[in-house]
Amino acid sequence: MNTPQSQSTAYAADTFINKIYDVVIVGAGPVGLATAIGLRKRGIENILVIDQARAFRQVGQVVDLLPNGLKALKYLEPNAYEAVKTASLTFVNSPQFDKEQTTEVSEKNLPKPSQQWVSKNLQGKLVRATSLSFDVWLQNYGEGRISISWYDLQTTLRKLLPEDQVKPNHRCINVVDEPEMGCVRLDCLSDTSVEANPYAYWADGQKNNDLLAQNLDSVYQNSVTKSFRAKIAVAADGINSTVRRLLYADSPYQSFAKPEYSGYAAIYCREITDIPKELRSRLEEKFFAGSPILTVANYDLASQHSFSECPRMMLVNRESILYLLHLPVPLNSLQDKSGNELINLALQELEKADYPDELKQLVQLSPPENMSQRPYYIHRATACKNIFPGWSAGRIILVGDAAHGMPPFMAQGANQGLEDAMVVTTLINNIAKENDWDNKQAIATAFEKYERLRRPFMEYIQAATLTHFPSSSDQQWQEYNQKVYTRNFDQIITELQPISHK
Repeated sequence: MNTPQSQSTAYAADTFINKIYDVVIVGAGPVGLATAIGLRKRGIENILVIDQARAFRQVGQVVDLLPNGLKALKYLEPNAYEAVKTASLTFVNSPQFDKEQTTEVSEKNLPKPSQQWVSKNLQGKLVRATSLSFDVWLQNYGEGRISISWYDLQTTLRKLLPEDQVKPNHRCINVVDEPEMGCVRLDCLSDTSVEANPYAYWADGQKNNDLLAQNLDSVYQNSVTKSFRAKIAVAADGINSTVRRLLYADSPYQSFAKPEYSGYAAIYCREITDIPKELRSRLEEKFFAGSPILTVANYDLASQHSFSECPRMMLVNRESILYLLHLPVPLNSLQDKSGNELINLALQELEKADYPDELKQLVQLSPPENMSQRPYYIHRATACKNIFPGWSAGRIILVGDAAHGMPPFMAQGANQGLEDAMVVTTLINNIAKENDWDNKQAIATAFEKYERLRRPFMEYIQAATLTHFPSSSDQQWQEYNQKVYTRNFDQIITELQPISHK
């Protein structure tokens, strides 16, 4: 990875901010906001969070925060941990939780925390039942689990920061190293003509509105650019990270600048209401059996490889039924498809996998207007043998999905991002304590420590996500849970301290 060159002037800024921040965070999602909160907790207040969204709106899917993510958040700021827990209780007890219709997975009719998520094979035999109770997870792993909407999580964290430290409508378009000033410069676009939704993960077949793929000259005619300077820049701008693309440009890692298709995609039907009584009865008896949420898959396949090649279907059952179908399909089989095309693709894949007639009949009842699709992308922790795309360059560091985004099968995206935030916050705090803001070697050493600690674990998480190996047996599932959820976070933090501080 190359450090941005000081002579780069691809985007001239209309407004330069002479102030040099200690840290500028690109991306006001949960990971970026948690990083900012953690820094302020440690007395580093000369910070700024910028985000491309024109406004923070009620969009985004539901996030499961699991024991490792909650432990990281508690370390970052105990008050943030308590605020998020409170917000999650408000969310699951709200009328919207049961009644609001949405185009996002699980935002409608999620189960109450006291209930269970059930897994069954194609014959309706119980494979596993996972409690959704905070207290059960707390007893088993030393920390609980919660479900909260993406927007509520973002809003809760954002309210813990001063309003003037979070600036929406600032899309980072260029990063320039300014060694003579001991900082990097981030050029941002404040767009007054195009309202893109960076949090719209789902599509009904429309083209993705990506400004980077458009003619930027026409966009800039109605826009203002502004520049911010920072001693350290943290890129938490998601799997389509602009900062990552800029850092990897003209480097050995250029081919890894954009995310690659993971080989998996999702088809989603947000609501089926008109279900014949006989079919609903068979679904209740054979699959739901009183459980409001379940996953159906061919769990009888013993090999990891075979299991990962099979569709998996999640169903949520209350007044209506919604389903989410994870499919291992070529990207071109999904692109630009909507409505009946998605229904036909889903039926085709279920037929090939010998899914039972009850579930195929349910899919046939899907209203075309309720169908959405989403390809899943990935930044591999190890791109291929002995190739490790760097997660930092000079004063810039990638965190969360910008470094190692992946499909959501194991619900670890946000949780691993919070672990990144915990580690990076600790390392930046060490730099601040030693007043090493101008010590490029100290910064490089800190960022190398981040990668050395996080990359092997992300390789493990991504392997679990893509092969679904914990689903192969109860023993593997328990081993996975222990490895991910019961780590000693105090020991991790100790290992991050300089020798003189241990």
